[in-house]
Amino acid sequence: MKQQKYYRFLQKQILLMIGLSLLPGLVYVFFGWAFDILYPALLWYISLLFISLYGFWIYQRFNTRKMNETQLKAWYKHLTLFMYIIFSSWAVIFALYIQYSQFNLHYIAIFTELGAAVVASTLLVADKKLFVPILITLMLPLCLYFLLIGTWFGYVLCVFSLIFLGVLLYAAYNTNKLIETNYYQAQHDMLTGLYNRRYFMEYMEPLHQRLSQQKKIAYMLLIDLDHFKTINDSLGHEIGDRLLVAVSERLAEYSKDKYIIARLGGDEFILVSHELDKTKETQEEAYDFALRMLDEIRRPYSIDTHHLHISASIGLHELVNFSLDSGNFIKEVDIAMYEAKSKGRDGVIVFNKDLSERVERHLEIEQRLHQTLNGNRLQVYYQPQFNGKKQIVGCEALVRWFDDDLGALSPDEFIPIAENTGLILELGSYVLHETFKVLHSWNEQEHYLKSFAINISIRQLLYEPFIEEVEVLTKYYFAKQDISQKIIFEITEHVFSEDMHKVVKTMKRLQKSGITFSIDDFGTGYSSLSYLQELPIGEVKIDKAFIADMGSNGNSEKMIGTIISIAKNFNLEIVSEGVEEESQFEALQAYDCDIFQGFYFDEALSKEAFELKYFSV
Repeated sequence: MKQQKYYRFLQKQILLMIGLSLLPGLVYVFFGWAFDILYPALLWYISLLFISLYGFWIYQRFNTRKMNETQLKAWYKHLTLFMYIIFSSWAVIFALYIQYSQFNLHYIAIFTELGAAVVASTLLVADKKLFVPILITLMLPLCLYFLLIGTWFGYVLCVFSLIFLGVLLYAAYNTNKLIETNYYQAQHDMLTGLYNRRYFMEYMEPLHQRLSQQKKIAYMLLIDLDHFKTINDSLGHEIGDRLLVAVSERLAEYSKDKYIIARLGGDEFILVSHELDKTKETQEEAYDFALRMLDEIRRPYSIDTHHLHISASIGLHELVNFSLDSGNFIKEVDIAMYEAKSKGRDGVIVFNKDLSERVERHLEIEQRLHQTLNGNRLQVYYQPQFNGKKQIVGCEALVRWFDDDLGALSPDEFIPIAENTGLILELGSYVLHETFKVLHSWNEQEHYLKSFAINISIRQLLYEPFIEEVEVLTKYYFAKQDISQKIIFEITEHVFSEDMHKVVKTMKRLQKSGITFSIDDFGTGYSSLSYLQELPIGEVKIDKAFIADMGSNGNSEKMIGTIISIAKNFNLEIVSEGVEEESQFEALQAYDCDIFQGFYFDEALSKEAFELKYFSV
């Protein structure tokens, strides 16, 4: 489909052509009156008026924001017919006045034909379908006239006219080619040849209005290739670019005549369908189309000697909310695409109300978390830990958030948001300060616990200012105390996917400040026996999911037994979290676990409640 600006340019030429016809046409009517050929001239001008009214109707009818592709094509046919007719009318006046050589009107007729040809080559230069046939229509009668004079200068003028026609065609053709080249470069991606982001956004503006006014729907797909960066990094950008071209060719071929497709940049592609009738097209059909497109992307690619396999994450959005602009449409389908990535990639996710509400809640949580951190409105609770004799031996510090409007928020909800936004660094710093202060206070009151556990994210562990902060806090709070308990930083198995050399170096540095380490949720992530040997770890924490399945899932009990066996071989202490029943406690005792925590013993308590329950005499 041609760009909207192209049609608007042609629309402007209608009024210009009407003005260049009607005003000079009055002069021909005057000549007709002066030289006694009024009636033919008047009849010609009246026909010109009707042609102009037809052109004005075409001009007013044009509106790219309301017209779909079919309507634009129909409008363009009317415009083509108008241009053919109005320029042909000048060939008619040439044929009429060329006969009156006794009044020298043939000179005016010749000039008129030449002038009309120049106007056509100038105004219609953007469209070869218009200027080529119109120039031939205007110039051939002039050549024929010179030829029929039957004299040597007539033959010369005929040849000159043909040369002039060739020059006009040559100049118009080159200008047209330059315009088309610039037009193509402005709206197409140079690598893949697909439409670019600029064109797509311009296309979406009128589509949005047409959908709203015609009460129709359209479907938008956002495609992001999975792990494309890995191919770029491992095989080089040249192979990556050729892969993008191959993918774009498949997308273009598969979506041909169904969707407008553009490359937004990098490895992101976006498609939008034409306007569709709600009663004939369903979201299920669009979803099936997206799944088949995903199958097309998955097919192997052969580039040089490389056989590449790639998948994609696709977001699908039904465009029916007419209060939103195209920018929001892309934002919403982008949410669906990232949801597909978060669920393991290589899939299609449809944007819906539930997803929208979840994203809005995430945004609200993120904004409120900023405010909460600035106002120190988070709280740290302490869940007691017990030995096999049910004696309290330590506690784990857990952050809690009670918002006036959102209520009590689970750490499972706001911690991942903090991780993704980087707020985990500020949140972790707050928890660190608060827990060190509380532990120092308890020690000064001689309320000693053997261990004190604090959850640390991998982002904190690899953040240099955090390391320095721990060193400062340990010196400030514990330099003058003889600390018998362990300060334990709990980290998850995600640490195994990081730069192990840097991780080990950081952990050993923290050890010098009296910090020991525990692997939280052990058995659910990237565990490797070699890493257990390499990392300076003092304990492992069995994930509560395994404990919850005890008694109903034999595999969970086998897993617990395996984890404990591995930990014992590495001389690591074993902590079981999520203990909720007597039977679980007894079974874990039989497995020779060291420390227990969970609702069977007690829930996480505020500092005051913890002190009242466990430190009061």
